[in-house]
Amino acid sequence: MAGWGREKGFVKQDQAGSAHRHVVKSAGVIGGFTGISRILGFIRDMLIASVFGTGIGAEAFVVSFKIPNLLRDLVAEGAANAAFVPVFSECRQKKPADYWKLVSTVLWVMGTVLLVLSALGVFFTPQIVRLLAPGFVHSADAEKLPLTIALTRLMFPYLFLIGLSALAMGVLNSLKEFTSSAIGPALLNVSMIVTALFFEKKYGPIALVVGVLAGGVLQLAFQIPPLLRSGFRFEKPDFGHEYVKKIARLLVPRALGSGLYQINVLVDSILASFEKIVGAGGQSALYYSNRLFQLPLAVLGLSLAQAVLPTFSTQAAKGDMEAFKKTVSMAIRSILFVILPASVGLVVLSEPIVRIIFEHGKFDAYSTSITSSALFYYSFGLLSCAMIKIFANAFYALQDTRTPVKIMLFSVSLNVVLSLLFMFPMKIGGLTFASSISATANMGLLYHFLIRRIGVLDEKRIVDGLVKVLIASTLMAIFTWGYRHWVISAFLHSSRLAQGGILLLGIAIAILIYFASTLLLRLEEARKIFR
Repeated sequence: MAGWGREKGFVKQDQAGSAHRHVVKSAGVIGGFTGISRILGFIRDMLIASVFGTGIGAEAFVVSFKIPNLLRDLVAEGAANAAFVPVFSECRQKKPADYWKLVSTVLWVMGTVLLVLSALGVFFTPQIVRLLAPGFVHSADAEKLPLTIALTRLMFPYLFLIGLSALAMGVLNSLKEFTSSAIGPALLNVSMIVTALFFEKKYGPIALVVGVLAGGVLQLAFQIPPLLRSGFRFEKPDFGHEYVKKIARLLVPRALGSGLYQINVLVDSILASFEKIVGAGGQSALYYSNRLFQLPLAVLGLSLAQAVLPTFSTQAAKGDMEAFKKTVSMAIRSILFVILPASVGLVVLSEPIVRIIFEHGKFDAYSTSITSSALFYYSFGLLSCAMIKIFANAFYALQDTRTPVKIMLFSVSLNVVLSLLFMFPMKIGGLTFASSISATANMGLLYHFLIRRIGVLDEKRIVDGLVKVLIASTLMAIFTWGYRHWVISAFLHSSRLAQGGILLLGIAIAILIYFASTLLLRLEEARKIFR
């Protein structure tokens, strides 16, 4: 019996190890394609910055692009993570014969909802823009408000396209197929680059909107072949199916939670539109800085969160809480290993990164100043934002969407209060600093209540990893600070290409210093990667 118990333990450990390897491999696939997409996104944003800077065209496009994206997260991508993937995974595990009937039913409902929302958005565009960018109503530039309304009205059909694409992503992810949905955002960026290059001079920011719509079509179309290969077939909808009801139960609180998160975004957007307080170009500064902030978050953090959700869901559906806790612990240690040094790097290099990437054409020194200020304060919340995704996905896999909503409500309230306090002395940086603080509070509360729900993790192992990562990140920060002040500064008047090369060289050396330090400190995650 003792031997049998040991053998059973070895099997469980091997299964857990196999699951973790699959998660890391999937995260690598998602992160790799996300990295390609983000590079293309930088090329896109460099074009936008060069042509529009932080002026009226950029401000109008940023707001028009933001509005359907807020609704998309509310009813589509947020739903895919919170309700679709866990329930699809459970259905596939327990009732595989009903899987495509469930998908067909959700597709019918989602398509109808998205179509109605898109139509309402087009009809009520003027009221929506005035609500979300009230500072534009009394802007010094009389053309800013009508241009924003026109672009937003053209943009709204994107909600329908990207919503269906998000549903397809949820289906494919529940089947543990991540490649096609990870490639989708790259297609959007390619489309916008092409329209910006060839049609911007004739059509201005309208060319960017056309690029977004074309990208939405490409994203959806690219996921259809893998869906068909996976066996998709449209079946007669069954609105009374038990799993449809379960999705609805999970979706309502998740939609509320997503709505609360969007309030965070909207608060920043509304306050940034008051240029007399935060300065001109606040909307654009938030957009460009957030794009830079999202690179490490998406490639290193969100890719792991997306990859781990199906594993969380499968383990929760089986009731294997020991494996579930091990996966949570693995995800925490992995996030610490990759995100903490990225946060340190952004804090130290925020100004040269913004200057070298964007300062060209109409993106001048003032644009660099406000954008780098926003990025600097955003960077302090990078680790918290990545951890939030891991902990929230753990709750979603447990089919508990209420706890994250309650915590988000507190976080949003805190963000509103801090934004109002910080925006006057710190201007645009005050808004992003408030976001970082509220995200950290959100992360801490999620962790506290998750531990109460599933039990204590191997915290000694996590703390040991955190200490080693902090030591290695500090060594990296010392080098990076010196490199910025003595090397990057020496090339301040060189060509943009030369400055970019020097910046990339410094980042590469910093990464090597960090990785070598973690190996010397015998950090488990670094040793696994090295092997």
